[in-house]
Amino acid sequence: GAALWRVEDAFIRSVHPGRAGGEPPMGLLLDRTGMHYDPSRPSDLESLLARHPLDDAHLLARARLCIARMRHLHLTKYNAHDPDLPPPDPGYVLVLDQVRGDASLTHGAEDGPLPADRLFREMLLIAQEENPGARVLIRAHPETRGGHRAGHYGAGDANLDRGGRVGFADGAHSPWALLEGAVAVYSVSSQMGFEAILAGHKPRVFGQPFYAGWGLTQDEQPPQRRRRTLTRTQLFAGAMMLYPLWYDPLRDRLCALEEVIDQMEARLAVFRQDRAGYVALGMRLWKRPAIQGFLGRETPVIFASAPDMATRIAAAKGRRVIGWASAMPEGFAGVRVEDGFLRSRGLGADLVPPLSLVLDDLGIHYDPSHESRLERLISAALPPGGAERAEALRAAILRGGVTKYNLPNSDTGLGARVTALHAARPGAPVLLVPGQVEDDASIRLGTHDIRTNRALLEAARAAHPQAIILFKPHPDVEAGLRPGAVADAEALADLVLHRIDAAQALTLVDRVWTMTSGIGFEALLRDVPVTCLGTPFYAGWGLTEDRGWVPERRRHIRPRPNLDHLVHAVLIGYPRYLDPLTNVPCPPEIAVDRLARGQTGRGPLRLRALGRLQGALAGFAWLWR
Repeated sequence: GAALWRVEDAFIRSVHPGRAGGEPPMGLLLDRTGMHYDPSRPSDLESLLARHPLDDAHLLARARLCIARMRHLHLTKYNAHDPDLPPPDPGYVLVLDQVRGDASLTHGAEDGPLPADRLFREMLLIAQEENPGARVLIRAHPETRGGHRAGHYGAGDANLDRGGRVGFADGAHSPWALLEGAVAVYSVSSQMGFEAILAGHKPRVFGQPFYAGWGLTQDEQPPQRRRRTLTRTQLFAGAMMLYPLWYDPLRDRLCALEEVIDQMEARLAVFRQDRAGYVALGMRLWKRPAIQGFLGRETPVIFASAPDMATRIAAAKGRRVIGWASAMPEGFAGVRVEDGFLRSRGLGADLVPPLSLVLDDLGIHYDPSHESRLERLISAALPPGGAERAEALRAAILRGGVTKYNLPNSDTGLGARVTALHAARPGAPVLLVPGQVEDDASIRLGTHDIRTNRALLEAARAAHPQAIILFKPHPDVEAGLRPGAVADAEALADLVLHRIDAAQALTLVDRVWTMTSGIGFEALLRDVPVTCLGTPFYAGWGLTEDRGWVPERRRHIRPRPNLDHLVHAVLIGYPRYLDPLTNVPCPPEIAVDRLARGQTGRGPLRLRALGRLQGALAGFAWLWR
């Protein structure tokens, strides 16, 4: 009398097939009446597709956006493919193989098992007969390509090398790329037949999979119970949004499909960028564990101390050389690494590990003399859903008071003191002048006439003699770890903000004056106007008042990027994030949530001890920097 629930992996599972990497699935299908691949009895999915109205405008809009995002990301059930691998020349017919003994074949017909061997033979012959003169390419299942399970076609079925028309699309091609180049698709019950529908095909179907019988396929064996006509958006909404249970392993809760796509995007970036491996040049010892954690998940990072050694190892092993951007030798060809813009709760100078990094294969974001990968992302069109995602991420940052370093505030009376200054000087604008580390690479490379904190303060006062100026020293400078102190700051500014987090300071001001500080970007997030005397990554796009030099290439970008473009590029497209609680790649939304809640872990004990020692010996920082 006990209830029986049948369980299967959802239609987006993981990067690698389950048999290949041991990755848990991102979602499950729980069915009380049957299972989607068994047409001998109704399933919950079949009943949903037959009876649910599927007419909710919001649901269908979400479905359309999810389809567009999956297509853009080349996201399918298994994802160990290479979207950059050029597909075969277009104009071919695609025949989809499946693994032997798959449940969708052994339970694939209304009256029992499908005669799989005969069906796959017939399908290949019919594909040739119905498309005279066209190439016919067989697409093997990922588990067959990985050597885990046998398929139904073998080398003897291909004859392109003998003047025939049949071959294999057996490279690591994206299924979406293969579908784009196909003129027809043939499937028994492969999930890729479902993706063919999403890509705009009406596939020829020889079995009775869940997507057959709804008017979107050419069915050799039409399922008798399915008499409704659906749109591809309705089919997707039912099969991908209403039927599965999606799971967020980072927050340990059920979630929506959109969050699964976010997480898979983060995982796929790691797989696609890192699988060939890296040789890291000249990384300090304390940074190496973080570099290995971020970049060595697919293939362990090899560390090298000298450029010639790094180049030699990279050439021998087919890897790319990476190095910390500020320490990379001038003119050296390699990928530059830097902290991301949502870094940590605490300072890098205190040896607090980052939860985000950026990798730049073109330049680096703080050097305006060369185009960087970030510049290219800012000037590119947003991906599907990019504006909405950027807007939501920005709102989460503001709600959580999140900044780059997220330092605790030690001055609870700051607001009252600024109010008192206002009372004494009615109508005066309040300017925030963020100090910087004066030997920082962004100062060396991104400034011209104004290059010191003192000169910045003097320029702000000269431009706004009546303004209330708040000077915020850089935390590394306040700690005595880096140069940039202004001895007479109190004489140049109305208030010096000691140990105040940027989020609090930005609530009190009307404008930010900066050289190249990241606080300028944080001000833009909060709709605070910014005047730039240098050339930070966010200058030159029409979002700031630029009093310094700006590269002509930024001025001529059309259409002009808006704030959503900037936020998406800087916080979503450019960096990668590592969840400090689970130590796995994560989307920026998780990083913001962790920083807002203070759930960032404490970092390795040895680094905490070394950071305290470094602080005690701050006056001798020149010995190790």
